[in-house]
Amino acid sequence: MAEQVTIVGAGIVGICTAIYLREKGLAVEVIDRAPPAEGASHGNAGVVSPWTCVPQSMPGLWRSVPRWLLDPEGPIALRWPHLPSFLPWALKFLRAGDAAGLPQIADAMKALNRPNIELYRQLLRGTGSEHLISDSFYVHIYRDPGQIDLKQLGWQLRLDRDVPLEVVDDGALHELEPALSPSYKAAVLIKAQARALSPGGVGKALAAKAQDMGAVFRQTGVNQIAPQEDGGWRLQTDDGEVVSDKVVIAAGAWSARLLAPLGFNLPLEAERGYHLILQEPGITINNSIMDTESKFVASSMLAGVRCAGTAEFAGLDAAPNYRRAEIFKSLAKRLFPDINTDDPIEWMGSRPSFPDSLPCIGTVPGQRDLFAAFGHSHYGFGMAPNTGRLTAALVAGEPIDVDLAPYRMERFK
Repeated sequence: MAEQVTIVGAGIVGICTAIYLREKGLAVEVIDRAPPAEGASHGNAGVVSPWTCVPQSMPGLWRSVPRWLLDPEGPIALRWPHLPSFLPWALKFLRAGDAAGLPQIADAMKALNRPNIELYRQLLRGTGSEHLISDSFYVHIYRDPGQIDLKQLGWQLRLDRDVPLEVVDDGALHELEPALSPSYKAAVLIKAQARALSPGGVGKALAAKAQDMGAVFRQTGVNQIAPQEDGGWRLQTDDGEVVSDKVVIAAGAWSARLLAPLGFNLPLEAERGYHLILQEPGITINNSIMDTESKFVASSMLAGVRCAGTAEFAGLDAAPNYRRAEIFKSLAKRLFPDINTDDPIEWMGSRPSFPDSLPCIGTVPGQRDLFAAFGHSHYGFGMAPNTGRLTAALVAGEPIDVDLAPYRMERFK
């Protein structure tokens, strides 16, 4: 009889893990309070970049934080009642931006992202949803061409890792993106990328594939996990007890709560992101567009133009502040003067963010048959296929072809 593996979390990481585990013949159940591919797996900017290697925390970032916090349209918001909980994480975040450690973080980020386009296309093969991953550039736009300096640390981290970049002028930029405002005069193109035309659609197609392969999806809340004396795990859910030989924690921002009773105090912050879908935009965006000034991404998707980004720190349980999503109306108009911003759809979700922009992947220290696959910050959609592939190999006891040391939970002791 095949070993039973329970995955806590039906986001894109849990779904990819389920497919790879089923390919290895293990019995798989995926449990989540929400349907598959909701939450951050649905609401992201859809960027699929093999080249992602620049962490969120960089040297000197702290100088911009006060200005961003004071700007009602800025990329960062903090709810002041959350400040006591947020400060310890913020200090770790700023320390993670020390220049000496950035090359190691950059290498670890790239290792997870490098095969993501190929892996997504392999995973989607035969689902009828292959078209949802489309070739793309990642276009970082600038009003002032003089602001482009490829010697800046972020660009240098990319160039040191052979990321294919090209600086383009006004004419070439607007040939690529005719709907873009003429006030934008230059861009840096990151090439050999892809974008998702529906991130939630990708997740749901892969969840359906996992089910067709024999994975079972159960919609209920998991409230506690505990080891059994004779091996295996007991999971207390809203619908009763579940017993499993092995457990994978892929519950995103809620993962730390599940592990806390086992003695783990992890600096996992619920970094809330918002998006706005402009359903009848009246324009088309041909690539993923990064506004380097306002720090958000705009992309054409099946549902319309999605503007996504910003970070709000308020904890897991605070109600959404959809004014953060409404901000995208004016920002989108600045980028695309002819865009129609009527009747938008607002959304908020929680990114599971560790201070160093890296997830936890691997065995949970001191716990037999318990595995971590969470904490992917802004990069969960891009890192999900490789995380699932590596986690499934670990669970099955197979060799790993990526050094998992940078992602170990013990780094936070």
